[in-house]
Order: sequence, then C-alpha cells, then structure tokens
Amino acid sequence: MSAVRSRPCPFPFARRPSFAAGREIATGDMPHLEPATSYDVIVVGAGAAGLLAASCSAERGRRTLLIEKNRKPGVKILMSGGTRCNITHNCDAAGIIAAFGSAGPFLHSPLAALSPQGLLDLLHEEDLATKVEPGGKIFPKTDRAVDVLNALLRRLRRSGAELALGEPVEHVERANDEFHLRTIRRTLACKKLVITTGGKSYPGSGTTGDGYRWLAKFGHAIRRPRPALVPILTEEAWVRELRGITIEDVQVSVTSTTVVSLKASRKRGRTLPPGVLIQRRGSLLFAHFGLSGPAILDVSRAITGAADLDEVKLRIDFLAAIGTDALELLVRQAAAEDGKRLVAGVLAEQLPRRLVDALLARAEVAIDLRVAEFSTDERHRVIEQLKHCEIKITGTRGFEKAEVTAGGIELAGVDSRTMESKLVPNLYLAGEILDLDGFIGGYNFQAAFSTGSLAGQSV
Repeated sequence: MSAVRSRPCPFPFARRPSFAAGREIATGDMPHLEPATSYDVIVVGAGAAGLLAASCSAERGRRTLLIEKNRKPGVKILMSGGTRCNITHNCDAAGIIAAFGSAGPFLHSPLAALSPQGLLDLLHEEDLATKVEPGGKIFPKTDRAVDVLNALLRRLRRSGAELALGEPVEHVERANDEFHLRTIRRTLACKKLVITTGGKSYPGSGTTGDGYRWLAKFGHAIRRPRPALVPILTEEAWVRELRGITIEDVQVSVTSTTVVSLKASRKRGRTLPPGVLIQRRGSLLFAHFGLSGPAILDVSRAITGAADLDEVKLRIDFLAAIGTDALELLVRQAAAEDGKRLVAGVLAEQLPRRLVDALLARAEVAIDLRVAEFSTDERHRVIEQLKHCEIKITGTRGFEKAEVTAGGIELAGVDSRTMESKLVPNLYLAGEILDLDGFIGGYNFQAAFSTGSLAGQSV
C-alpha cells in the first residue's frame, strides 16, 4: 500500500495526529475547547458508525461535530481482530442480513446505502488495500487496524467535520426543537443528534452503555444488554487440561431442557432440531478457563440469553465432517486390517491424541484397548463422546471479553429507512447501540458502518 502524505488537519486536536497510513494516532493532552456551541448535527461516539455518520453528514453540507469521550477515536477498531480489524465479510447484502437472524431484515436499507462492496470501495479510495482470507473474512492487507482507522479519519478530515476528543457527554436533553448536550467542558446545541456510543462490550474501549441512559429518557425501550461473541467458562477439569489445543472443524450446539419452540430455533435463519437454540460449525480452542474460538463465540449469545445456566448445555461434535455411520465403518475397517491397533491410535488419526485420551476416559474406555477387543457398547459410548459431547457451562467471560453486545435499543423504535427515532424527531441511532448482533466474521462492523452511513445521509 502506498503511503499517503500527511496534510494540515482542521480538527481541534491538542496534538495533531498523523494521518499517514500505518502510523499510530497521537493522543496528547486535550486543551479546553472553545468552538461555536451550535451545530447542524452532532454525532456522539467516534467508532465505526460515528466516523461514517459524521463524514456523510458533513459531506452533505451540514455543520457537523463528532464528539468522543476517549482521547483516541476508533479505539474498538484498533482493538478488533487481534489489532487487525475484520472490516467486513466477502458476501453480498443478503449474506450480511442472514448473519443477524430474525433482526437481519432491519438492515435492508442500511446495506442499500452502504453494501460490503461499497464499504471496500470507500476504503480503497483512501488507499487502503484489503484482502479476503479463507472463510470470507476481509482484513486490511497490512494486517493493521490502525490503517483502517486512518483511512476513515482521512475521509472525515476532508468532509470538514470537526472532531473533539477526550470530551465525555454528561447530559442530553431536548428543548425548543433542539438538542442540548453538556460535556465536561461546555454546553452544545444542535438541530439533529446522532447517537453512536456503542453497547457495553470491551468497556475498556469506552463502550460503557452511556447512550442507553439518554435514550431511555427519550422513551426508547431497551432489550437487556448482554455479552455476545464471548468465550465460555466451564469447571470441567478435562477441558482446562486440554488448553492450547485447537480443533479446526467442529459443530457446536447450545441445547435447552426447557425451550423447544421452532420460533427460537429459527432465529438464525434455519430450523434446528427441537431443543437446539443455536448451532454453528467452525474452529474451537481449549483454554485455561474453558472454550473459545469462532464456533464457540457464535453460540455464546444463546448462553448469555438463558435465564438459568442449568437449563442449557453445550454439545460438541468433534468430527463434524464424519457421520456416525462413517465413523462406525472406520473403526470396523481398522479392526479388520489390524486388530492389534489401539482404538486411541485409530482415533488419533482424526483428532489430537490428548483429546482422544480425554474422550475415551469420559466414555470409560481404556486408552490401551485394541480395536479387536472393542465391544459394541464401548464403541457406542466412544462415538457418543466424539459426536455428542456435552459440557456443563458455568458462565462466560462477560462484557470485558465480549466482541459485541446482544440486546440494546429495540429496533421497533427506529425507522430503518433513515435510522431516525420513531419517538423523537431529528434523533438518529446507529451502530452497536441497536439490538443487532451477528456472527463473527466482519458482519457486525459492516452493520455499524452501514447504519452509520445511512444516518449521516439522512440528517
């Protein structure tokens, strides 16, 4: 990617950041800011949604202020994807919508305003090269999230929007057809207000749920925020003892002893077996606290949504690519070819030996059992562990380690064609503050960029 020459910055920073690609944003001490207090549009929250909302607003000639509580914009962008930033997914709008289940149709208009390809075109115009990785995740070619942020800031700078950092908003109210905001330094007024303050995931990045309080005061209903895309905890010793092992292709299900409705089972786009709340296929990582990896993160929303953890179980198919009949045949063929081979050795051709030994122990089968001595009952017990291993869940790692927030502002109160509140004229909402959470893979960033862009095009 070619370097971009740094140009004078119109934003009221104490220390002007470098906008050259690949360089970190400077975060010097912030002075007392004294610009005019009245704006056409104020956007609160300089994350993915806010950055595009402010850019689009200013590009339409609106005098726009983007205000951020942190001393850096886009903190969550910088943290995401292991500091690489999974920008979006290599699919069309329909693919993004499907990843959000029953809430997905809300995104039709935002994705029409900014599709995955439209987002990539926008970033490419800012000299940010991107790449598609196996599975469809799209990252910056440099593997540096800061390059994504700098591309967005270059566009924001050109738009003419002002950016104020290190200035938390403490109070928001509406009076005389205007919004009045009190920050730690001043009072601001605007005709139109865009709230893009995020949810509660990664609170260290500044997303502490500030917007919920303001919007509740305006009458918006809030669905209980809870962690999503979050690692899972278990007290089962054998799981913790396998820490560090990754299984690339598993099928993970969350089952419920009480919920059997097809309505619940259809939430993510297809009918599931009775009692199965959610089911995903992908990689899994054993960790010292329990389980992580894409497949685990994707199903975690069903766990945090459970009223009682005793009512849900995690079920893992460690050989998702091999059916039960095929697995039976594999063992029989091994016995026919060489009955002296160990069952553990045969299974270790498919899975790590440490995992095989742990599953044999759970099935109460000796690890030195030979395939010629493998009884029908023992075979069934082992296959049950391989294909339907149940693990008791004790919780998740919470908002501190959650990539997104499930729950938030109920969508029924927001006009998806414009992102304007249906309750308060000239109030707009975008990004993770909404009750929208999708699977891992860039879907959530795309939703934030698209809803932010539409809000900015609508003010």
